[in-house]
Amino acid sequence: MNPVVHFEMPAEDRQRVSNFYSSVFGWQMTQLGPEMGDYLIAYTSEVDENRMHKHKGAINGGFFPKVPDNAHPSLTIAVSDIKAHIEKVKEGGGTVLGEPQEIPGIGLYVSILDTEGNRVSLLQAYQR
Repeated sequence: MNPVVHFEMPAEDRQRVSNFYSSVFGWQMTQLGPEMGDYLIAYTSEVDENRMHKHKGAINGGFFPKVPDNAHPSLTIAVSDIKAHIEKVKEGGGTVLGEPQEIPGIGLYVSILDTEGNRVSLLQAYQR
C-alpha cells in the first residue's frame, strides 16, 4: 500500500492560521520564505533530527497561499516511483497536473486529480 504521508490546506492569512492551529491543537508551525513558496509547515507530532515521526502513523502537513484555482485541501501519498505512478494515474482515469517538481531535501512531487475531481499529490521521497 502507498500511505498518506502529508496533508495540505489553503490559507488566506498564514499568521492567523498558524495562531489558530498552534493554540487550539498545540501544533508547532514553521513559516518558510519566498524560495519555498511562503509555505507554512505544520508539525502535528514530534519528529526526530531527520524530521521523521517519533510516533508511527502520524503525519505532518502545511498551508499554502490560497488562490482561486487552488483553494481546496489535499493529501499527499507516498510512492516509490513517481513516473510509474503517473502512468497508473492516467491508466486509472485520473489527470496529472503538470510535471514532477523537486522539493529541495524532500523529493519529487506532483499533483493529480482523481476520477472524482479530488486533488491529491504524489511524493517520491529521497532516500535517507
